[in-house]
Amino acid sequence: MDPLHQFEILPIAEIAIGGIDFSFTNSAFAMAIAVVLIHSLLVIGMRHAAMVPGRMQSIVEILYQFVARMVHDNAGSSARPYVPFVFAVFTFVLFGNLLGMVPGFFTFTSHIIVTFGLATIVITFVTVLGFVKHGLHFFSLFLPTGAPLALAPVIVPLEMISYLTRPISLSVRLFANMMAGHTMLKVFAGFSVMAIGALGEFPGLLAAFGPVVINVALTAFELLVACLQAYVFAVLTCLYLHDALELH
Repeated sequence: MDPLHQFEILPIAEIAIGGIDFSFTNSAFAMAIAVVLIHSLLVIGMRHAAMVPGRMQSIVEILYQFVARMVHDNAGSSARPYVPFVFAVFTFVLFGNLLGMVPGFFTFTSHIIVTFGLATIVITFVTVLGFVKHGLHFFSLFLPTGAPLALAPVIVPLEMISYLTRPISLSVRLFANMMAGHTMLKVFAGFSVMAIGALGEFPGLLAAFGPVVINVALTAFELLVACLQAYVFAVLTCLYLHDALELH
């Protein structure tokens, strides 16, 4: 079994307009499911909001407070109005990662085009925010405070290159971790199937025990990675917000 087959984008409904392919794919379907689940969680959880929260309300409040504290700790109190933006980014990535752990479900965060699109949205948002708040003074971000002016011709281009490559580093980190983890799971699952097929039922089951145990451990680890990568993506978004707001 090809471990990379799970990442193949397949059309569900083929749509072509003016020679351009607008087909609705399994990736788009997975993203739509993630959005529906997030929306449903928020609506159901807060539909009957009470002073003493129920289970669903508690989940929503804990999740939102977690993101709000993350924004405060990493971007400062001035970033409080942008908590909903970070919350949307965090939950979308988190649900995308976790849904990908469901057997047969497509992991859209394992595709660089998706993660790069998310990273581009984040960087574009913070860049526009920086110009709106500071105007042309935003360019001072590329010359650290206290740096000698004589070194500006060297420092400024390097800082600009570093800033412009943020979408690449932000997207590759998420895509590479999700793709590598899911590939590893499929490889070890394949070892179990191959052992049973090659050695017969009873000897094969014994030989497959090791890969199965490893796969269980990898699944637990991959669940941790799925949550951790969503957290890292959100924390970096907060740090970029801090740069745009405080210019340092």
